Amino acid sequence: MSAIVFDLDGTLIDSAPDIHASANGVLADEGLGEITLQQARSFIGHGAGIFVSRLMAAVGLGEDTETHDRMLGNFLERYETEPKLTRLYPNVAETLHGLKDQGFTLGLCTNKPLSPTKVVLRHFDLLPLFDVVIGGDSLPVRKPDPAPLNTVFLQIGQRGLFVGDSEVDAETAQRAAVPFALYTEGYRKTPVSELYHSRSFQDFADLPAIAETLLNRAAAE
Repeated sequence: MSAIVFDLDGTLIDSAPDIHASANGVLADEGLGEITLQQARSFIGHGAGIFVSRLMAAVGLGEDTETHDRMLGNFLERYETEPKLTRLYPNVAETLHGLKDQGFTLGLCTNKPLSPTKVVLRHFDLLPLFDVVIGGDSLPVRKPDPAPLNTVFLQIGQRGLFVGDSEVDAETAQRAAVPFALYTEGYRKTPVSELYHSRSFQDFADLPAIAETLLNRAAAE
């Protein structure tokens, strides 16, 4: 086994500041007050549609379909622009390039819509590293349904390791029955001990050794 699939937001990138700015821009257009960065961070993980639903609830709006669709369209339009505040987590770029150089096949499975996913990957010059990229709108279902992750592995041609940061990622890996490396510095809200994971790590420089151990173990089983 030599396939490693990554989540994006909260795993490879801290995109919460850009998401926060986009959300407050949408709220301003609606004549509504702002949310905090902490609120925006807590809404991330289940895709743009759920994010906007949580945004609406936070400012006291009901579940009105027309309002939701309008705000979602505005949010996506804002968020598909070049990222200004998003940052890679430490040692991410070096680790991804190193894994690629070592012969690992890399994939990406995120609930972020595919278009802004590719925008941010191109911005950081990471898109060429990934053989397969699945976004939140690539299939009829999103994580934690295991179908998107299974699709990435199917297109790669082999099973492997999933790397993510959140409750959604942990459940996805568990339902897909694959090893899971949990990055502890992302958007997780639950204690590490309560989440499904094979190994946890806080520095991407440690991931290559972890990946080799977990993939060798999986191949031997």
